[in-house]
Amino acid sequence: MSADDLEAYEADIELQLYREYKDVSPTFTYVVETERRFYLANEVQRTVRDAGGTPFVELELRDAWVWDMYRSSRFVSRVQVVTFKDVNIEELPKADIDLESFRKGPS
Repeated sequence: MSADDLEAYEADIELQLYREYKDVSPTFTYVVETERRFYLANEVQRTVRDAGGTPFVELELRDAWVWDMYRSSRFVSRVQVVTFKDVNIEELPKADIDLESFRKGPS
């Protein structure tokens, strides 16, 4: 397999992963980003702890989907993450929200 073939293969896998993400994202409540992974989850518990003066974050995700092109199955029932880096947790808007009205603001 040439370098070009490998690059084309990885680009195709990433496109498939993006399409899967677009299909499944409406079924999840949260987006969670860590320094290593991107997750969709329906339940997120975050605990900040201290390790000898150095804070770290423990995350527990339930009913999750993992953005990882090398996994055969991206759906997992439970994920535990421990990190000393930044964590971003966002609640996704519900599909039934009228985004056009939301963007315009109050009348």
